[in-house]
Amino acid sequence: MSDKPADGLRLLAQDEEDLAVLSAHMQDALVRVADMTFLPKPGVFALVGSRFDWVAADHGLRQRRQVGLHFDRVLKASRKGFEKAGPEDVLNLLSMVFTMTDAPAGIVDLVFSGGSAVRLEVECLEGQLRDLGPRWQTTLQPGHAGDGEPPKT
Repeated sequence: MSDKPADGLRLLAQDEEDLAVLSAHMQDALVRVADMTFLPKPGVFALVGSRFDWVAADHGLRQRRQVGLHFDRVLKASRKGFEKAGPEDVLNLLSMVFTMTDAPAGIVDLVFSGGSAVRLEVECLEGQLRDLGPRWQTTLQPGHAGDGEPPKT
């Protein structure tokens, strides 16, 4: 697996299927609370985290990579389950889901472990994911109840 900048992921999401692809690549990304922000004037929600590279894991490698994720045309952002979290607290992103309300407007839910979530009310779905740096080795591979193996987080 190469670490050339051109080898990093650069993905766009403009519908539910696109977001499902981003969600799969972001599953088990670790995100510090301080590394998430909502900018109301331009209508942008952004975060930086370290995503687990599930493609590399299919080849027997346990790696993480810094990633940036942002959504444009965000009207409102709210959070649940980590109101009292400190800026250094780390959340584990499990999934991202888009629910259309009044086409093309809708809700993007970023669901974290432990019942935490970020909800974005959007004019339309416009999300982007981009790897920001080289991979690094990790000794732990995330696991989930029901995977058939004990969790290894």
